[in-house]
Amino acid sequence: MLDKKRIVSVVGLGYVGLPVAVAFGKAGKTIGFDINSKRIKELLTGHDHTGEVAPDELKSADILFTDKIEELKLADFHIVAVPTPVDDANQPDLTPLLKASETVGKALKKGDIVVFESTVYPGVTEEECVPVLEGVSGLRCGADFKVGYSPERINPGDKEHTFTKIKKVVSGQDEEALDIIATVYESVVTAGVHRASSIKVAEAAKVIENTQRDLNIALMNELAIIFDKLGIDTNDVLEAAGSKWNFLKFKPGLVGGHCIGVDPYYLTHKAEKIGYIPQVILAGRRINDGMGKFIAQRTVKEMIHAGHNILGSTVTVLGLTFKEDCPDLRNSKVIDIILELQDYGINVQVHDPLADHEEAVHEYGISLIAMDELKPAAAVVVAVAHQAFRDLAPRQLAGLMGKVPVLLDVKGVYNQEAVRGAGLRLWRL
Repeated sequence: MLDKKRIVSVVGLGYVGLPVAVAFGKAGKTIGFDINSKRIKELLTGHDHTGEVAPDELKSADILFTDKIEELKLADFHIVAVPTPVDDANQPDLTPLLKASETVGKALKKGDIVVFESTVYPGVTEEECVPVLEGVSGLRCGADFKVGYSPERINPGDKEHTFTKIKKVVSGQDEEALDIIATVYESVVTAGVHRASSIKVAEAAKVIENTQRDLNIALMNELAIIFDKLGIDTNDVLEAAGSKWNFLKFKPGLVGGHCIGVDPYYLTHKAEKIGYIPQVILAGRRINDGMGKFIAQRTVKEMIHAGHNILGSTVTVLGLTFKEDCPDLRNSKVIDIILELQDYGINVQVHDPLADHEEAVHEYGISLIAMDELKPAAAVVVAVAHQAFRDLAPRQLAGLMGKVPVLLDVKGVYNQEAVRGAGLRLWRL
């Protein structure tokens, strides 16, 4: 029964799940399941608000979009791709994953395979998810159904490194499950698969991918703080150092989103549970989590040096999403800049052409303002390097401000000479 042709379901149709469903939908009948009925209705109209999948791709995929468990039962190879966030105390929140496991458990049949793609710490699949699957279904893992883990590697907004073009790490609870899982993914992932030796190895591999990036960016952020105090331009330093062939070209910046700013906390949580305090990883997290406050404080200092009164002044923040050219607002660290500026008594107005207005209000209480409705500001903080902002000429940036304009270029995207030639006071991270 386990070696028959599989019908794939994808549970969770967000930034990760939808591209996965579309890839399998191009190869055969696929079930796309999400508990959000509004999301299902949107996809049925051929629109993806995340911008990850184009309308023609949706149209070309044979996907049954549904929020009904009865239709989920049509599948026998279930891929779970739901978010795994952290709570306010930076502790892993497995609620979405466990709820999804309950949902799959209700649809589970003998011979089914369940593969988890959500980022977790080593042990979650077998120690947390399997008991839920067994409890809800009444079936036994290993005898009646089997599980595996294949970490997601999708990079939101990246049109080059897409699902089918990224080598897929796959794992299974035994050799039989691994063979089936590898074969199913190989049918759509042209980059091929890497067979991990165990589920825990695959879980660990995923969580350290983003932990490594987090630490490298943390180093750049700490260097940026040091160089700022020394009066040295960080971008100039990195350009010089980058002339060496083996220098890793990371840049400082805000570290948000649902991956790099979250995944390390899953690993540190597990480490602390087994009695080890991960000092380096947590130090990197503290540095990166503090960058919004640092940028806001430097904004205030630059405004003071320019002769602006702080209390009651206006600052424009361009960009609210967690990364450039992507509408995803989850765990954006731009809000840290905004809140810190507000603590100084500054009126902050925010513009982002890609962010959803209702979501911005719901997530952060921020009412986005159209570009042509922005009031003249004392300073502009370009927090996200959207192409629309990169295309702004220095005179256009100056036009957003009043006398003695101050520009904070967080991502270092503007030409220094051109900006200063336009009469702007420039600071960049």
